[in-house]
Amino acid sequence: MSTTMTTLLLARHGQTVWHAENRYAGASDVPLTDTGRAQAEALGRWAATHPVDAIWTSPLSRAVITAEPACHALALTPHRDPDLRECDFGALEGRTLAEFAAENPHAAHAFREDPVANPFPGAENPLTAAARGEAALRRIAAAHPGRRVLVVAHNTLLRLVLCTLLQIPPAHYRRVFPRLRNAAISELTVNDDGFAALLSLNVPCEPDLP
Repeated sequence: MSTTMTTLLLARHGQTVWHAENRYAGASDVPLTDTGRAQAEALGRWAATHPVDAIWTSPLSRAVITAEPACHALALTPHRDPDLRECDFGALEGRTLAEFAAENPHAAHAFREDPVANPFPGAENPLTAAARGEAALRRIAAAHPGRRVLVVAHNTLLRLVLCTLLQIPPAHYRRVFPRLRNAAISELTVNDDGFAALLSLNVPCEPDLP
């Protein structure tokens, strides 16, 4: 019995204005920097020379804008899925982990040890975020069987979903996947039997991409 394999090309959005200080953006709609827009243009040039059959994005503007050059290059209309949005980081929205640690060192230490069991105050449950993100990727794969789909989303959500799909304990997402580079490609295949495989991680669209 043959198996249909769909390729998901996962990309984190371009750099935002909060990146310089490593502030958590999460549910906040934070704009791209000039560097972030250049990364989006590089992603568009990459898409123009690689097979891509469909494009999906998070509804947050930093993801939508990052996908625009690729959509233009391929004459594709992007699809948006609200379940691809970034995790809501609650009290850490717009703040750094260092700032939080200065106020509450015990909670910051607990988060570093196990970010799933000890999320930030008021934050979305990481397992809930992982479940909605996984469901979104599986819906996308089912909608484009055997195709190659570019998915532009977010750092923490995608790391949690990769752990879930690859059967890695989500509590280890910060250790196993320290970060996804802005506008870099991670290639994931999803079979119609539900099996997922990671073929590449953090491959820059262009060699000198920041």
